[in-house]
Amino acid sequence: MGYVVDTEKENKEITRRYKDLLKDSYQHLSDDDKKLIRKAFDIAVEAHSEQRRKSGEPYIYHPIAVAKIVASEIGLGAVSIAAALLHDVVEDTDYTIEDMERLFGDKIAKIVNGLTKISRMSKDQMVSIQAENFRKMLLTLNDDVRVILIKIADRFHNMQTLGSMPAIKQVRIASETLYIYAPLAHRLGLFNIKTELEDLGLKYTEPEVYKDIETKIIENKDNQTDYIENFSSRISQSLKSQGFNFEIKGRTKSIFSIRKKMRSQGVRYEEVYDKFAIRIIYEPKEDEKFDAWKIYSIVTDNFRPNPSRLRDWISQPKTTGYEALHITVMGPEGRWVEVQIRSKRMNEIAEKGYAAHFKYKQGNVTESGLEDWLNRLKDTLENHSTNNAVDFVEDFKLNLYAKEIYVFTPKGDIKSLPKGSSALDFAFSVHTDIGLKCRGVKVNGKLTPLDRVLNSGDQVEVMTSENQKPSERWLTFVVTARARARIRAALKEEEKRVAEEGREILKRKLKHLKFEPTDKNLGAMVSYFKLKTTFDLFYRVGVGTIDNTQIRNFVNQRTSTFAKLFRRTKQDSSKVVKKEEVNTNYDTLLFGNDNEKLEYSFAKCCTPIPGDKVFGFITINEGIKVHKNNCPNAISLQSNYGYRVLKATWVDSTKQEYKVTLSIKGEDEQGVLGNITKIITNNNHININNINISGDGSLFHGKVTITVPNKTKLSKVINQLNGVKGVKQVKRII
Repeated sequence: MGYVVDTEKENKEITRRYKDLLKDSYQHLSDDDKKLIRKAFDIAVEAHSEQRRKSGEPYIYHPIAVAKIVASEIGLGAVSIAAALLHDVVEDTDYTIEDMERLFGDKIAKIVNGLTKISRMSKDQMVSIQAENFRKMLLTLNDDVRVILIKIADRFHNMQTLGSMPAIKQVRIASETLYIYAPLAHRLGLFNIKTELEDLGLKYTEPEVYKDIETKIIENKDNQTDYIENFSSRISQSLKSQGFNFEIKGRTKSIFSIRKKMRSQGVRYEEVYDKFAIRIIYEPKEDEKFDAWKIYSIVTDNFRPNPSRLRDWISQPKTTGYEALHITVMGPEGRWVEVQIRSKRMNEIAEKGYAAHFKYKQGNVTESGLEDWLNRLKDTLENHSTNNAVDFVEDFKLNLYAKEIYVFTPKGDIKSLPKGSSALDFAFSVHTDIGLKCRGVKVNGKLTPLDRVLNSGDQVEVMTSENQKPSERWLTFVVTARARARIRAALKEEEKRVAEEGREILKRKLKHLKFEPTDKNLGAMVSYFKLKTTFDLFYRVGVGTIDNTQIRNFVNQRTSTFAKLFRRTKQDSSKVVKKEEVNTNYDTLLFGNDNEKLEYSFAKCCTPIPGDKVFGFITINEGIKVHKNNCPNAISLQSNYGYRVLKATWVDSTKQEYKVTLSIKGEDEQGVLGNITKIITNNNHININNINISGDGSLFHGKVTITVPNKTKLSKVINQLNGVKGVKQVKRII
């Protein structure tokens, strides 16, 4: 039964939710704060009075929920709560930004404006609308970071209520969430929100995987609870004897993190051993840092630690403000257990992010303090030269999840950099000019190449020269978004100068050949040389990679080449085949809601075969590329280019053959190789193309390349191979 409208009940529910919002606020709200929030609430209720969500509920439930997340989960104050209540008013109703400024002042109006999506977009299909929205949102870091925090709260609630949306929108919104919002929440220290966003993202992008892991977690919950109690009881006695006031919590790893570990390690759920962590939250007795190490000593007295898994984020906190000691110990039954040691203050910062950080640093929460805390994120946005929104977002994302190293300047100051940073990244972290003029570096007193990868503890000295200029090669080894943005900006300026010269040269040459340099002719020239823009054309003429002979050849072939291009475009646009023409003797993909048969090719990044769950992606120059749903590039494509993604459905089974490579591991028993080959060759329509198996003592491992007609046949063979005595693991790698 669908949602039933009952206005009286809804009004009571709206009032109840509003009261909960005020009651659950992380900050103390003054009378003036409450008046501001009430005013925003009244405007939002009136503005959204005729709107309903996809579920049928009053739309005002959404702004109230977002404001509650902002108030209780993120810990922002009255200005942010009011802006959250108003965040959809300008976008979805007759109210304007000018109305917001008149009613609430410049500050709230700016935040609401930052939260309003782009309404007028370029018609250029090379531009991703969603990436442009990301860019607009991210650029507001330079004005007011609260826009980002409220937007994360908005997305958090949308993900919690995503079930009422159509399936195609669920996948797109979930992909966007995994692509940008979860990494942003992570980088801003909102770890609870980040974890739930990742789990919800997986729930809609890979529902079968999510459900499978969720079911196994529920099945093992009682055993896990007993294990945590057994583990905790031993530590509790020791902590109490030392006079600590503490709390011990068991925390199951998120479904997303378990899935990530299964994929990265190539293991099944049962083979992931650290599926939960134990958190010790203590009230400091005297010295907070000393107490943490004292608790560490108590834990390691009871359980043997793994020295390589010690993480000290108390001596050197993460740039997000996160502080804790993490250790991994051998618990009961020979199982590794991660133990996190945090004071009450540290735990609050881990859960609330910036709000708790400044509460403890300054004695109260002052939102203006964000500027200093987020300087590194702002660095990513300064002087970003690229006009491509997707490149912009990718650069911004580079360091959101990156692990950190700590290196020293010649004076002994500590600088934090993403793991994998080069010496040149360090130079740019000191100052843009130092990076651009860097001619050499010394690491620990020794002269080293600019691409030297730094390690924690390195001391780095940068040498500069006024004559030094950045090169394209630098982009191949710098990893920080700051360095990449500065290098690209410098290279772009040089490219502009060369392109201007090339433009004048080309015009003169074309006129000499009595060929008019019109926009249409220049566009044909871009296609002829397989370039993307006229800028690329002018630049190549400027540097001489397109010379006089090539230009003359183009002019001579202009008419015939243009005609061929026109015919090809016409043919490509008429590839739709009537349903009766579909050859059911072969595996066939049908695209879109209308189940059309279109020309396509398989993407090389994930090599799908018939039967795989796939989607179509419309490329600019290569037609439709088919990707597996779990392709490494799927999240990025569906997030940035949702309007170019096509639903794809397999029909029938075929006699076509596809190459697949299997990895096989097991115990090197007599006859095992013969049994493997026998199973493959006994299956109809399957042939062995290549087999390479080697032994290592009592174990063997190898690869077998076979041809299969479809996924059903492949699954059958894999199941049969897994049943061979001695075979421990069979998985498809290509």
